[in-house]
Amino acid sequence: MDGERIDGAWCHVWLRYRPDGEYYPEDLIVFADGAITCGERTDLAGLGRMLETGRLAVTRPGRPPLPAEPSKWASRGGEPLTPEGFLLDVADRIEELNERPTAGERCWEAIRRFQREPTECNRALLRAAYLAVPAHRRIYVLGDMDRQDRPLRILLTDIGESVGGDGPVVTETMHQDVLDYFDRGDQGVQGERERRAVQHSDDPSGPGRPALVSHETVYPHGWPEEPGLFMLRNDFPARIEFAGECYASVLHGYWAMAAADDADRSRIKDAASGREARDLGGEVKHRSDWPDVRLAVMAGLLRAKFTQHPELAQVLVSTGDARISYTGLWDAPFWRDESGGRGRNWVGRLLELTRSELAARQ
Repeated sequence: MDGERIDGAWCHVWLRYRPDGEYYPEDLIVFADGAITCGERTDLAGLGRMLETGRLAVTRPGRPPLPAEPSKWASRGGEPLTPEGFLLDVADRIEELNERPTAGERCWEAIRRFQREPTECNRALLRAAYLAVPAHRRIYVLGDMDRQDRPLRILLTDIGESVGGDGPVVTETMHQDVLDYFDRGDQGVQGERERRAVQHSDDPSGPGRPALVSHETVYPHGWPEEPGLFMLRNDFPARIEFAGECYASVLHGYWAMAAADDADRSRIKDAASGREARDLGGEVKHRSDWPDVRLAVMAGLLRAKFTQHPELAQVLVSTGDARISYTGLWDAPFWRDESGGRGRNWVGRLLELTRSELAARQ
């Protein structure tokens, strides 16, 4: 919006356009700035009104209700999704999109506080944090598929009372067992962190540079004289020697080496520009082994380009550890980056490899 990217998330809901009309599946999209779209643009308060009036339903209308569980304590299913719970869920997602603590994360903060100081005051704060989690999400809050949220339910039940009315009667030993359960979990997490620190010791210690996008650009009046990222493009004129031949650019070399016929190879090599070489190369018959060797050829040509031209190497090395997204219109998706995961970005990846090799030589 206005040049700024606003992250969002979506889910399916049921919407009707008239008070007495049928419900239809609709996308509900929530954005980090609090805007919500579902048939119309609204906000959290407006979404609450749509739920209250029945214009929007969170489960399929007319679906038979699930059978009642014989015991809430023994049940493996969570609470049913309700309009109130859904509204809390949407509010939580807005917090998450803004990188603020969610209800589940705030519950964990309350658990940690109670572990440090197991007072009645902190237990009351923990109870409030647990109940602030949308009811249908509570069984997932501890991330324990076996025990679900039972340890919390035990801890929040007073000694001498049964959990949820049909669960076990809580004792002081059960409260201590829950605290021991959390301590064991913390020890396990810390042990895993220590193992990962050893196993991933060569992982970057901090965030890398933002991704660098190499755009395909046309220069009607010739390439700029000042150095720039355009020098990373494969059609940039940089004479290179590779495999016993000289080529005017990476594209000249790549498409000439793809040709099966010697005459085609010479014609491509002598093309007036890299783009012309690419067009000629796409029309001729290719070597039978080309799909198997083309990556090695491209890697070799890029290595030759940047090792034989120090000024170009300086531009490439200056990109640091940034991911290189090599975009364009005319290169095959195999070589370029493309939205939706349709491009494999092999040129960008090979540029990163070449950059690392250049850095290793310095």
